[in-house]
Order: sequence, then structure tokens, then C-alpha cells
Amino acid sequence: MSKTDWLKPLQHILKCPVHVVSKSRMEWNELLKEADSVWLGDARDGMPEGQRVEKEGKIWFAASCNDSSVELIEIENAALQASEKDLISWTLQIGKGRLVPESTSSLSETEKNALKLSEWIQKQLESDEPAYSLPDHLTSGSRLYNEMIPFLLVTEQVNTKQTAFTELEKLLRSFMSEDVVLIPLKSQEWLIWGSAALLKDEDSEALEEQEEESIEDSLASICLGLHEMLASEWIGECHLAVAHPAVPAKALVETTILLRETVNLGRKFHIGTNIHLPWMLQLERLLNAIPEAQRAKYLEQSMKRADLFVESEMLSTIETFFALDCNVSETAKKLYIHRNTLLYRLDKLKQETGLDVRQFRDAVLAKIILLLYKVTKRN
Repeated sequence: MSKTDWLKPLQHILKCPVHVVSKSRMEWNELLKEADSVWLGDARDGMPEGQRVEKEGKIWFAASCNDSSVELIEIENAALQASEKDLISWTLQIGKGRLVPESTSSLSETEKNALKLSEWIQKQLESDEPAYSLPDHLTSGSRLYNEMIPFLLVTEQVNTKQTAFTELEKLLRSFMSEDVVLIPLKSQEWLIWGSAALLKDEDSEALEEQEEESIEDSLASICLGLHEMLASEWIGECHLAVAHPAVPAKALVETTILLRETVNLGRKFHIGTNIHLPWMLQLERLLNAIPEAQRAKYLEQSMKRADLFVESEMLSTIETFFALDCNVSETAKKLYIHRNTLLYRLDKLKQETGLDVRQFRDAVLAKIILLLYKVTKRN
């Protein structure tokens, strides 16, 4: 049984928030000294399971431990009855070490640490006042203090059989070298941190080809290669987002929020796209903040013929035209049509909608209307 299997029922029974947290042995001992109330129980064996500490409206129950850390159940309600507290402590004492499922005894230290990071991230995302820097006991080694490239992987099919943590980590190491941090979030969601040296590799290749790439171009190229590898060798259809390099120890929460928003915006505004880049979704982020009713009203007032935007030929023409920075010659070449054919389609769009996308002002309006129409129509 996983932690979440029993965590939600316990919250329901106690009618208050319950979290699983991890503290170092030193932090636990400091908590014992500073506590408003401490219950040690039968501590003759030197093991803290079942012990509890109350401080500033919170209760921590020691659930399992090892030589360096203590796993705790944190309850944000000190108004529990004494009998309830005793029952929780007694249950933890007789089931020593069973906070973590028995199957986790075979997990590698890397995966155990990844699960602890996942629990901490989830707790911060649920908190009204999240912490943004990792506590010391979770920053094992110095890797998390190095600048790394963050990715968020979201699998597409709910019923697809998931590959084990170790197998995914092995695939990532084969693509990114050994310096990889893999953190499972939800059942279909993985936070991945890769070495910033990947950017240097991309820059070297660009120099060899005598082409200068921006950091965004390099990140997009890495993301595309990673997606192709994962889609073909691991899970099939999936979504992948990437952000600018950051230091994991200081940016885990903010990066997770940014990448989740990026994937959500990409899936919402650009169906059929699997690579999502935050710097390419700034307009989508702005439009998504507008209430749905106002979006629909604006769309209705702005369009003479909204249905023209769902004609496959016209839709492909407009999207390609915008993707190529409104370059008529490049768009015609990309669509394998004559330049005059493209001009005819653009003239038709102008006649039907009043928007000449060859003019900057009208191109901006057409881009906004196209994005709004996509999400408004689906809703």
C-alpha cells in the first residue's frame, strides 16, 4: 500500500490536513527540545517510532527512521483528543517501520531520495505559504546546488503500463549522461533535471555547423531529442516541457509550477503538439487569464465569419504563415503551393473577416482570435 492509499483516509477520519514529512535526526532532536509537549512512550530500544511532539498548533508523530533521518506524520490540528493521539502513537509503535510500504525496502537510495523530494514538493504546492528552498536533509550531496535543466514529462495514456523508476532513469542517463535527477510527481508525471552541460554540447554542434543558436533554440532541440527517445523507447505518446536552467535546491517548487502551467497551456491551445516551451506561450498565458465569458463575448464581436478559422486548409495556411513570421515566400514553400495561391487565400481571409494578416495590427488580432476560437469552441 502506498502512502497516499492511507493518507487520505486518515485525513478523512481526523478531519484535518495530514502530511508525511522527513527530518534529519538532528532536526528531530532539536524539535524534541523546543516542543510545547512531548510524548516519548516506550523508548527503551532507542527507536523513535510512535513518539510525538506538539508545537505551535502542529503534531508530529515519528513513524519510521534510519540512521540519518526520521519519517514523520504531520497533523495540522492540535485539537485532537488525547485518545486519538494515543491510538496513532500505539499504531505506529506496533507497526514500526511500516510507514513506507514493505516493497520499498528493495528501492535504491536514489529512488528513496526521489520519493522524499516528491513528498516535499507536493506539500509545498498544497501549502498557503510554501517554502521555496529545500531543507538541508533533502539536499544530499552537492548535485542539487548545481545549475541544471528542468523538464516535465507527462504521459498521455492513463492505462499505459508504467515502466519502473530504475528503467526510466537508465534511459535518461543514456541520453543525458550520468548527471540526472528524476522525481516522480503524480502517477503520470515526472520532473527531470539534466546536466547543464547538455547546452554546451548543443553549442559545440552549432559551431561546427557555423550556426549560432540562442539558449531557447538549444533547449528546444534537447527537448525534441528527449521526447523522440522517450516516445519510441519508453511510454509512447507523451508531453514534454523544458525551462531555462536553474538550481534545483532553490527552484524545485517554482519550476514545477511553471512547467505544469506550460504543459496545460500547450495542451489547451495547441492540440497535437507534444513539445511545450514556456517562452513560446506568453500570449496563451495572458489569454488564459481572461474569464471564459469575456473571451466568448470578444470573439463574437470581433469575427464576421468565425467558421473560416476551422476550415482545415485556411487553418493550416494561417498557422504556417504565423510560424514563419508572416513571410509569404517561405510559407508558400512550406505548404508546397504557388505564391499566388497563398496570396489568394490571404485575400479571401481579408474579404471574409476584414483582417489582412500581412499588416502587423491585423496579424496580431488574427493570432489572438485564432487562439481564443480554439479554446472557446472546445468549451
